[in-house]
Amino acid sequence: MRFIHTADIHLDSPLTGLSAYDDAPVQQLRTATRDAFDGLVTEAIRAEVDFMVIAGDLYDGNWKDFNTGIFFVRQMGRLRQAGVPVYLLFGNHDAESEMTRRLVLPDNVHCFSANRTSTFELPELQVALHGRSFKHAATTENLAVFYPPGRPGWLNIGVLHTALGGHAAHANYAPCTAAELQALGYQYWALGHVHEHRVERVGGTVLAFPGNLQGRHAREPGPRGALLVTAAGSEIQSIERLHTDVLRWDLVNVDVGGASSITSVVRAVGDALERHLHSLDDPLPRALRVQLTGQTRLHGELFGAAARLRAEVVAQAASIAPERLWIEKLRIETTPLTSAATLADRADAIAELQAALLGAPDDAGLLQALEDELMQVLAKVPRSVADAVPQLDLVRNGQVAALVRAVTPTLLDHVAGTQGAGERP
Repeated sequence: MRFIHTADIHLDSPLTGLSAYDDAPVQQLRTATRDAFDGLVTEAIRAEVDFMVIAGDLYDGNWKDFNTGIFFVRQMGRLRQAGVPVYLLFGNHDAESEMTRRLVLPDNVHCFSANRTSTFELPELQVALHGRSFKHAATTENLAVFYPPGRPGWLNIGVLHTALGGHAAHANYAPCTAAELQALGYQYWALGHVHEHRVERVGGTVLAFPGNLQGRHAREPGPRGALLVTAAGSEIQSIERLHTDVLRWDLVNVDVGGASSITSVVRAVGDALERHLHSLDDPLPRALRVQLTGQTRLHGELFGAAARLRAEVVAQAASIAPERLWIEKLRIETTPLTSAATLADRADAIAELQAALLGAPDDAGLLQALEDELMQVLAKVPRSVADAVPQLDLVRNGQVAALVRAVTPTLLDHVAGTQGAGERP
């Protein structure tokens, strides 16, 4: 007996981070979540699975129109024609309170109730599926306490949308512990909500997060997909990961510590993109976040040339593989050659400037005056320029102290460099 476990599909959720890239694959970005789900349904039919489990967050909140629901109904119709039933649980993004539009689903789709725990039985397979949907998006009670004990001699599958003890990147909805789930005597827990793939065995119980079906931004890098589970009787035999994503997000780190000029930095990035492309073992296009690292004398100059650098990196990607590589963002994470400790040992104006800057985040009056000045400047800066300087977001959000901390190393590096070249700081 085989079944597919999927979750966190987020149909029609936009892929973010590439909209500013003129050559971005707009249509591919717009339909990525649909294409990934279409591919999963195709795989379910090809593998002749006995059923499919969707453990929450099928949708991405309220529909903008009926097209999202119509697409899902069409996919469920494909499974119906293939004789594949679907067991659907609603998570925080598609809780009953959030669903302003509904369509009648095909009769092969069985939805877990949000008012009580439901159990669906498949006597011919001796499988029992237990689950409870979210009534409200922010469900913070422990739903696991309402699940019944496992049926002896059957394969018991618990379906639950939960952070399972809490994950920093995910709200702690339907909190519970692995021990609580194990105590119910189920052989498999089909979990959702956590977007990272994770499978672990606790005694005779499998706790499985398939991760989301399609990465939607740079914080969801690497392969994405669902799980194909094989069982014999009441025993889980194997769990295979199915990759269904149609576009992946990767991080490319480039050490530019040895670079002597902006041109050499650009060439280093180009070489890194070439290496990354050749390391790929699949044909999927990539959205890349490029991160410059290393200790370099160009530290201050790189920040000053951020807009030009991004254009150069985009050009490098376009020249290497225009159909496969797109740049989501360029991050400058380099450090200056001169350390804070070295500057502090100097008995000159630079050491005094460093001391003043280090104390600035604790000076409320100075911060307020600085914020007032910067807000006036920001109001006059063209939006295109402001977007090219991510540090300005700190001003917009009232985080001037964080801005001072962020720019202090770069400013000191620049001042120390000009003085070293014979200029007065």
